[in-house]
Amino acid sequence: MANRTDPLAKSIHGTNPQNLVEKIVRSKIYQSTYWKEQCFGLTAETLVDKAMELDHTGGTYGGNRKPTPFLCLALKMLQIQPDKDIVVEFIKNEDYKYVRVLGAFYLRLTGTVADVYQYLEPLYNDYRKIRHKLSDGQFTLTHVDEFIDELLTKDYSCDTALPRIQKRWVLEASGTLEPRRSALEDDFEEEEEDKEEEQPMEIDEPNGREKDNHRGRSPARERDRDRDRDRDRKHERHHRDRDYDRDRDYDRDYGRGRERDRDRDRERDRNRDRDRDRHRLRDDDYGRDRDRDRERDGRERERRDRDRGRHRSRSRSRDRRDRDREDGEYRRRRGRGSASPRGRGEDGVTREEPKRRKEKKEKKGEGNAPDPTDPEIIEMNKLRASLGLKPLK
Repeated sequence: MANRTDPLAKSIHGTNPQNLVEKIVRSKIYQSTYWKEQCFGLTAETLVDKAMELDHTGGTYGGNRKPTPFLCLALKMLQIQPDKDIVVEFIKNEDYKYVRVLGAFYLRLTGTVADVYQYLEPLYNDYRKIRHKLSDGQFTLTHVDEFIDELLTKDYSCDTALPRIQKRWVLEASGTLEPRRSALEDDFEEEEEDKEEEQPMEIDEPNGREKDNHRGRSPARERDRDRDRDRDRKHERHHRDRDYDRDRDYDRDYGRGRERDRDRDRERDRNRDRDRDRHRLRDDDYGRDRDRDRERDGRERERRDRDRGRHRSRSRSRDRRDRDREDGEYRRRRGRGSASPRGRGEDGVTREEPKRRKEKKEKKGEGNAPDPTDPEIIEMNKLRASLGLKPLK
């Protein structure tokens, strides 16, 4: 609940305001002691007191990447989303420089392009020193105008990715911003007005008209004024050229970085294609070896089956011969043991066997022959004769 964004907060750049801080840094902030003890229950009014206690800026530091109080308060501002007027008052505060820097950092994350240039560019005139904590925990000395220049020209500050903004000359060309004016222009204009007021005006008494006399200016003063005007023009041209060169160098470095990333991606794709081809060749070789092994195993299996079938048929034929041989010997032994010596002839065949067979046939024939005197047979023969059939024998 303590880490949830205010329900009344609006989305910034199409996302939750707290998502402008990276997830890993955000989780480090949620786990820090400063966030749990000092940032709990803060509102837009009470946050000013905590901002006045800041004594340095920075992102994360140390081996376990602890967040600084500056970064914790920036995330708290993203969570409660104070009004724009409060943020502008933070930036315009000249008594506490860290309050001004905190408001500028928040406006750089959440403000529009016009607001960023409008409220942050005047801070180029703030040359006060501020302390900045590095990633190794050491402090370094910097200035407010350097911090503002980092916010306007870099993509990363205080371990936070800054939203991309357009170049100033693009906004000037589109009419969104007016050309930048130097802070020294007002001073020069005031000096020129003072000089003009100090010059006396002579009056011609007879005619009652003013004598121009070049407004009482001497040639030396004219030369000084021209020299000051030329110096001002050179100064403005120098600032404009420096800003243009800085933007051009930034664009060139950004283009080189993109080309370097594109070359790195192209080289990675080539390496991936090379690895894929090598794996494909290895898989093809493995597949051929596997098919070859499978064919060899199939041939060996067929040869073993054929040998096993041949051995089985040979064993069956051998068993059959042995069984036939045993059956023949058994019959011969049984035939010799069942016949008595009296009934045998010289050729080993019994003599009484044909007689018995003949008697059995005669008995069988006698038992099956019909009796011609049987009344039923007589009646049946008459019926068969009437039907044209042969009589029973």
